[in-house]
Amino acid sequence: MKNEPGMMVAVTQEWHVARAQRAATALARSVGLSQVAVYSLATSVSELANNLFFHTRVGGTITLRAVRQNGSVGVEIVAEDDGPGIADVDSAMRDGFTTNGGLGVGLPGVKRLMDEFEIESQVGAGTRVVAVIWSAGATLQP
Repeated sequence: MKNEPGMMVAVTQEWHVARAQRAATALARSVGLSQVAVYSLATSVSELANNLFFHTRVGGTITLRAVRQNGSVGVEIVAEDDGPGIADVDSAMRDGFTTNGGLGVGLPGVKRLMDEFEIESQVGAGTRVVAVIWSAGATLQP
């Protein structure tokens, strides 16, 4: 997979969620993702950025980059923090699980919306989520 230069958005205040979502939308449109893929990416970034703000107490970063692989173009999200970590990732990935009274569909929803999804978390050390959405019809300019 070839990675293009990325754009990092710090998420330490609530309004940074919207900034990350706008950056993701602009990148997705610039590489030619379908409107459905643009919405899926924007929703995923919003969820991950909200998690950074509301669950970590310290915030984190969203890094966005265009990626290419086997003639397909996509956008990769990397959400990282040095927060408290997730004690039970398996539970966090189940619909309905919540630690803050929400609907409990955030991380499982991101996994469903994106084509690739990985999560690593260590209690006391933070969490890293990497997700990619692909669009075979899009073309990334050299």
